[in-house]
Amino acid sequence: MSNSLFSLKGKKIVFTGAAGVLGSTMCLYLADNGAMVILVGRTAQKVNNLRDEIIRAGGKASAFAVDVTDETKLKELKDKIESEEGTIDILINGAGGNMPGAVIRPDQTFLDLDSNALRKVIDLNYLGTVLPIKALLPLLLANGRGNIINISSMAASRPMTRVMGYASSKAAIDNLTKFLAVEFAGKYGPDFRVNAIAPGFFLTEQNRTLLTEPDGGLTQRGYQIISHTPMNRFGNPEDLLGALHWLCSDASTFVTGTVIAVDGGFSAYSGV
Repeated sequence: MSNSLFSLKGKKIVFTGAAGVLGSTMCLYLADNGAMVILVGRTAQKVNNLRDEIIRAGGKASAFAVDVTDETKLKELKDKIESEEGTIDILINGAGGNMPGAVIRPDQTFLDLDSNALRKVIDLNYLGTVLPIKALLPLLLANGRGNIINISSMAASRPMTRVMGYASSKAAIDNLTKFLAVEFAGKYGPDFRVNAIAPGFFLTEQNRTLLTEPDGGLTQRGYQIISHTPMNRFGNPEDLLGALHWLCSDASTFVTGTVIAVDGGFSAYSGV
């Protein structure tokens, strides 16, 4: 089988949420494999630093500071990308996150839920995926083919305690992925596909204190997660790269509407 089937060389990829722990690892990998990566993040300094790191390593990248929930700014982003690149090949929606007010702690009840925080989490995770697709779809249509990869979570299919807002919004991403796979293939043809990657538990800036103690040991929640993960560890960012590469490449051209778990077996474990 020709290696060209898996080649990413020359592909123009927009990546939102690019500067996070997982996003930056994926963007560095894509650039190292020959893709032109268009980095999108909320903080200019972070995406600019990542762009510079990619360029120093010999890769190709550009950077834009954009709030993915702001339709006006996304329209401006689309115009800038169109003027610089013309079209794009792939859109990866990596922007997302959680906040304390949308979490129900063990010492709280549902009545303590902060409605404003919940709304912000849903806006970031769900609208922060829908709106970039809406804004940048014309750049895929002009290319005659499209590949969209959303970032879901194990919390979507296996609702976790505490993180109600995050889990609900990621469940919406799974549904959106399948809906758009049918919608786009039906209206734009078989060369338009939509899939998602659902990471299991990876240590990030947002969850490190929830899962590990200052000395590196596991919290009670961290222990519960590891005990339900057959591979008996948290994921490393590099563990996502194989699934990412496959979905970005032509090796997956007959794959659409899927949510691929990269979770060390967490979703397969029944507890008995």
